[in-house]
Amino acid sequence: MKNLAILGSTGSIGVSTLELVADHPDRFQVTTLTAGNNLARLEQQIHQFKPRTVAVLTAEDARRLRSQIGPGGPDVLYGIEGMIACATAAEVDMVVSAIVGAAGLVPTMAAIEAGKDIALANKETLVIAGSLVMEAVARRGVRLHPVDSEHSAIFQSLQGHRRGDVRRLILTASGGPFRDRALSELRQVTPADALAHPNWQMGRKISIDSATMMNKGLEVIEARWLFDLPAEQIAVHIHPQSIVHSMVEYIDGSVIAQMGIPDMKTPIAYALSYPERLALNLPPLDLCALGNLTFSPPDLQRFACLALAYEALRLGGTAPAVLNAANEVAVAAFLAGEIDFLHIPEVIRATLDQHSVQPLGQIDEVLRVDRWARGQARRLIQPINT
Repeated sequence: MKNLAILGSTGSIGVSTLELVADHPDRFQVTTLTAGNNLARLEQQIHQFKPRTVAVLTAEDARRLRSQIGPGGPDVLYGIEGMIACATAAEVDMVVSAIVGAAGLVPTMAAIEAGKDIALANKETLVIAGSLVMEAVARRGVRLHPVDSEHSAIFQSLQGHRRGDVRRLILTASGGPFRDRALSELRQVTPADALAHPNWQMGRKISIDSATMMNKGLEVIEARWLFDLPAEQIAVHIHPQSIVHSMVEYIDGSVIAQMGIPDMKTPIAYALSYPERLALNLPPLDLCALGNLTFSPPDLQRFACLALAYEALRLGGTAPAVLNAANEVAVAAFLAGEIDFLHIPEVIRATLDQHSVQPLGQIDEVLRVDRWARGQARRLIQPINT
């Protein structure tokens, strides 16, 4: 029996993880949960999975939740201290890190320092502090398994092969809802347009990141740290069908790919059960019915965010943290109707240009740079909005 802490239990990854737990009660048990604003869903999860401890964002949310669940429920904590307590609880074996954005860094690092294995869905943890995170993983001797479908595919395609034989990693991308739109039309797209992903059911922020392809840029940076390869050995291919989840090309010309239907339960289950595979009640992949699989290079003018991510990776140090923070602010502004779609990369570009890149030192320095970049991005958005 593996005891799980699920950070971000009410989001799409958290919900899928809990569905897997419900399907495999002999394998997994929920020990702690953390959530954001969706208290109604968290209350349902508490009644079904009976965790010992949960954490929410604010003291007021904690008070409301305690009132709703009544006596006999779990301990209800709040704030970053509550998230850390859930991530580091003594009985936890593995932490599913699924909090959206940079907010996932501190509790995930706390879990690593506490010796917990990590199933990582929060790519921003590695984007903004990759060298510090991977150093801690090695020092504490924990296992970190990727949950993103692309990184899980690479992880699977590397099994049984020598890392020194890898020529490059190939991350696939659907291209999002705007892959066939003219660049000139993108100023007019609405948040509803951008949220309509053609293949995957995802949260709001990650859906916008998919539409700009910043999501793929963040995955490039994440792959650099997960698999210890430079930007020059990490490529991106547009693959609209989302069937080939990613590939590894070897020095002899062989390309090993992992394929499957677009459902996040497959990579989540592999991260939770590695090296075993769980039997999942999912439809089989029918390649004959599917027909063609197509691939093309990304247009870096249309997808300027992807180009910015490669630039930040090559700059190194604090640049990826600035990239991520500015993107989170710009995406939130777009969803709120304050800026248009093409302003997102413009805000990120301007924020990066105003930053003096420094080497990564401590987590506190990463958080300080994150705060600076958020403030700078908001200042850049104000004149756009007026």
